Amino acid sequence: MDMNSIMQQAQQMQQKMAGIQEELKKKTATGSAGGGMVTVTANGNNEILSVNIEQNIISVDEQEMLQDLITAATNDALRKVKAIGKEEMSKLTGGMNIPGISNMFS
Repeated sequence: MDMNSIMQQAQQMQQKMAGIQEELKKKTATGSAGGGMVTVTANGNNEILSVNIEQNIISVDEQEMLQDLITAATNDALRKVKAIGKEEMSKLTGGMNIPGISNMFS
């Protein structure tokens, strides 16, 4: 394999990775906590898009519990979008563990 061929393949992979990252921005995952009383939706760019809290749990007396539920739901959503990212990158790399690429969503 000559150097030009290797460079061309690397460039193609880089373009595919950029495409996957663009697609990931469009994908979302929703995490939940408290049996669905709190839900958080994040995109594949690890940005929180929305937080939804059931009205019946909003009470000054339960502020600490509500904060814990939001934290748990947020972490659940971020874990899910990370898994989506790993899955998409795995498609690109054919399941091979390529340093720097495979670990992008660790």
